[in-house]
Amino acid sequence: QVQLVESGGGLVQPGGSLRLSCAASGFTLGYYAVGWFRQAPGKEREGVSCISTGDGRIFYADSVKGRFTVSRDNANNVAYLQMNSLKPEDTAVYYCAADNGPLGFPCTELPGTYDYWGQGAQVTVSS
Repeated sequence: QVQLVESGGGLVQPGGSLRLSCAASGFTLGYYAVGWFRQAPGKEREGVSCISTGDGRIFYADSVKGRFTVSRDNANNVAYLQMNSLKPEDTAVYYCAADNGPLGFPCTELPGTYDYWGQGAQVTVSS
């Protein structure tokens, strides 16, 4: 059964850090680009970051550049989103997704291209 499961969300104070994990099962995550998206109440889903297969493209939205770091551990079928210097405007449900595009093809921040999605993890930044 193909599945993506996010973990690591929670409540954190402004300026704090969280690391989201995205564990894949039923398929080899290393053959897929991985995207991270978020959706705040009343807003559209936003592409936050993505990482291609191999040594390909890494993307960050301007709103998180310099604060978030995406990575992947293909040996363990997991991807990560390290989030530092969190702000209240980062509050959202965060989703990871996997795109079965051509190997080495640049990843995209467009949600419509992704094949598999996790269930989402709530991140709340508040004092």
